[in-house]
Amino acid sequence: MSIKLPKIFLDSGDPSETKKAKSLLGTVDGQTTNPSLVAKNPEVQKYLASGKKLSEVELLDIYKDMVAELDKELAGPISVETYADWRTKSETMLAQAMEMKHWGKNIYLKFPTIPEGIKAAHEYVKLGGSVNMTLVFDQTQAAAVYSATLPTFKPAFISPFLGRWDDRGYRGLDLIKNIRKMYDSFNKIRNEKKNHVEVLAASIRNLDHFYGAIFLGADILTVPLTIVEEWIQDERFIPDDTYRPNTPGLRSLIYQTLPYYDDFTQYEVKKDAGTLLDEGLIKFSNDWNNLLDKN
Repeated sequence: MSIKLPKIFLDSGDPSETKKAKSLLGTVDGQTTNPSLVAKNPEVQKYLASGKKLSEVELLDIYKDMVAELDKELAGPISVETYADWRTKSETMLAQAMEMKHWGKNIYLKFPTIPEGIKAAHEYVKLGGSVNMTLVFDQTQAAAVYSATLPTFKPAFISPFLGRWDDRGYRGLDLIKNIRKMYDSFNKIRNEKKNHVEVLAASIRNLDHFYGAIFLGADILTVPLTIVEEWIQDERFIPDDTYRPNTPGLRSLIYQTLPYYDDFTQYEVKKDAGTLLDEGLIKFSNDWNNLLDKN
């Protein structure tokens, strides 16, 4: 039996890649961006090649212009990420989100799934905003996202990062399976018939990730252009229910039975040095800060 194909988003900060992906697929359902992808944007690279760095205003203007170009190409959601490090307060993220939400017709704000980011997202959805919770590596984060986004008007997105777990010798695809299972149990407790959080598989490195995420029930896949091209070469294969992900040598991420809380603050998302969350947040903030003229 065939499996329904999820929505396909492009993971890119380059509008020319969006056009190419559309030409290959016929349509692209949405796009995700982040500070690292903004750093690779051709306009930003021009500045760097000339030996210049940008003011924060200049960098945000380039980001805004990039999103405006994407907005012309896409009808679906465009994820735009607020700046954050461990010191950034929720109020600061929320203020930036309120500006960024006007950059396009269907903007999803990406908040890092750290305590202040979850708090900012909770306030943002109460104000009618749409969110994509990023840098998700475990079920505790996912549980907090579930409760924090209950007031959302449109489905929230949660972005588990698959490839980063593979880098550490664990099966990143298990994170999708575990979040899906936990959300099903929470929905049963709340008697919810429809998911208010959609699982957006991120950090997809290869076609095994791509096909595995489809098989495990991800609602959305966000992929770089290279994966789109590989999928086209593989004749747009869609796995059926006999498919099993190919993940040799990787250890399992064990499912945790977590209690359901209406109050998202009951879930303790920790700041531990050297964790995938810590490394991911530092990388995104460094990629952004390295573009800025600090003088």
